Amino acid sequence: MFEFRLYIGIMIFLFGITVGSFLNVLIYRIPKKEEFVKTRSHCMSCGYQLEWYDLIPIFSWLTLGGKCRKCKSKISAQYPLIELLNGILWLLSFLFYDLSITTLLYCGLFSSLIALSVIDFRTYEIPVGFNIFILVLGTIRVITDYRSWPEYIIGLVSVSVPLLLIFYATKGRGIGGGDVKLMGAAGLLLGWKLIVLAFFLGCLLGSVIHIARMKISGESHVLAMGPYLSAGIVIACFVGERLISAYFGYLDSLLAGFILI
Repeated sequence: MFEFRLYIGIMIFLFGITVGSFLNVLIYRIPKKEEFVKTRSHCMSCGYQLEWYDLIPIFSWLTLGGKCRKCKSKISAQYPLIELLNGILWLLSFLFYDLSITTLLYCGLFSSLIALSVIDFRTYEIPVGFNIFILVLGTIRVITDYRSWPEYIIGLVSVSVPLLLIFYATKGRGIGGGDVKLMGAAGLLLGWKLIVLAFFLGCLLGSVIHIARMKISGESHVLAMGPYLSAGIVIACFVGERLISAYFGYLDSLLAGFILI
C-alpha cells in the first residue's frame, strides 16, 4: 500500500511540474496577448527554439546553470520555482485528499492561482480566462456534491457580492473586478465557510506583507490582491476546516466560561 501511494505521489509530482512548465508559458505570453498553444518555446533573448531536452521541468534549468544553451543569457529562476511550486501543491493535494475528485479540482485550482497571481502581481490584472476556468471547476464541484449545493451557491455570492458593491461604490479603486470574479468562482468551488476564511486570510496576508514591502522597499500603496487572495484560498483548502473547527471550539469554551461565571 505504501509503495503504491509513493508511486502515485511521485507521478503526480512529476505531472505537476510538467504542468508548471506550461504555466510559465501562460504567465509570459498571456499579458503580451501572444499565442501559447502552437508556438514553440524559445529563448526571449536570441530566439533559439528550445528542444525537448531543454524543456525538462526544473532539471533543464539546473543542468544549463540557468542560462540559454545558445546565447548563454540568464534564464529567470521563476521558471523552476513555478514548476516546483505547482508540483508541491499537486502532491499536497494528493496527500490530503488521496485519489479523489477533490484532488483533481484542487490541482486545477492551484495551477490557475499560481499563474493568475504572477500575472496580477506584474500587471495588476487577472485574465478572465483563469476565473472562467475556476468557475467551471466550481460547477463540477456542485454537480459531484449536489447534496451540498446550497453551501456552494452561497459561497458564490457570500464574498463576491459585498466586493462587487465596494467595486461600484469606489469605481474600481477599492477592489479590482478580477478579484471580485476570483472570489465568486473560488467560492462556488470551496463553499461559503472556506471562501470567507480565505478572504480573511488573504486580506490579513496582504496587509502585513504589503505594509512590510512599503517600509522596506518603498513599494507604492497600490497592491495586487490576487496573490494574497490566492494564498488565502490555498491555506483554506488545506487547513480551513481545522481552523474553523478550532475557532468555534474556542468560542464554545469562552461561552461556557462566561456561563459558569
